[in-house]
Amino acid sequence: MTLECRSCGRTYAAGADEPWRCDCGHALDFANRTLPDPGEVDASRGLWAFADFLPTTPEVTLGEGFTPLTDAADWDAEFKLDFVFPSGSYKDRGATVLLSRAASLGVERVLEDSSGNAGAAVAQYAARAGIDADIYVPADAKPSKLRAIEAAGATPVRVEGSRGDVTDACIDAVEAGEGWYASHAWNPGFYAGTETFAYELAVQRDMDVPDAVVLPLGHGTLFLGAYRGFRRLRDAGWTDSVPRLYGVQAAGVAPIANRLHADEGGENSVADGIQIADPARAGQLLDAIKATNGDAIAMDADTTREELERLHDHGFYCEPTSAVAPAGLRAYRERGDIGAGEDVVVPLTGSGLKT
Repeated sequence: MTLECRSCGRTYAAGADEPWRCDCGHALDFANRTLPDPGEVDASRGLWAFADFLPTTPEVTLGEGFTPLTDAADWDAEFKLDFVFPSGSYKDRGATVLLSRAASLGVERVLEDSSGNAGAAVAQYAARAGIDADIYVPADAKPSKLRAIEAAGATPVRVEGSRGDVTDACIDAVEAGEGWYASHAWNPGFYAGTETFAYELAVQRDMDVPDAVVLPLGHGTLFLGAYRGFRRLRDAGWTDSVPRLYGVQAAGVAPIANRLHADEGGENSVADGIQIADPARAGQLLDAIKATNGDAIAMDADTTREELERLHDHGFYCEPTSAVAPAGLRAYRERGDIGAGEDVVVPLTGSGLKT
């Protein structure tokens, strides 16, 4: 297997000592991945039913995948309930593939920087694999967010300063040889895992992809995974189109939306899970939006709270960050970007039990 930089074209041999990013500073991705022929899908294997699309075998799994796809009549959409994964968020899609690959490479310790869902997912799957894990977190991280990390036996490493300082400290430890960088933002294995969102959705809809998908957007792990998954399904001949992809960011920390529109200001401390000021793959996210004729906008705190209450009132017990996507769907419809009769899917990404 080979890693490639889609920015400068450099390639690197994949393995336990592979670089975590290109010498030019951009992210790396797997090169020359195969496209399997259409065939029967055994949903009982969970997301590993798509093993032929993935860069590793299922070394570390908890039976994750094929989350429910349910009608949401009050939103005139379908919701994919990705908050019912073992750790309570869609991040398990990336973690099962990422840690399976780490296990196959003989990695003994992984390092990740996240105090939220990604940290919990990496910690849980590292525990399943018998791999030590250090999760770098802000010094003021909420105790509620650390409990899942600590319960899985991972070690939280508290870092003073900004979220960027946390990432820098983790990278320093990686470059000092203290562990393998199991980053949900940088490691291509994580994005290979989030591609399974598209694969599952296509199978659940009898290979009829929706007109549009509206997703929360921080680092863009689910957004970019969905784009790559839908594109690979089309290229493999399983489907005949790629849906328009619409991202929803948190007001005040919305770098992708601000690149596409004037910064409208505001704040959204409610959607803390997507407050990413400098996405690792910003250029790829903008390319995906352009390629699908999509967009990215930002939601403020009040709108997010109102949408969260509406979701809870209808039986969807998700965490606050999840609410930005259905709130964004309303906004996109008001803007005329998504028509009233169009077929739309919205993932709900994190469980309300985590708050």
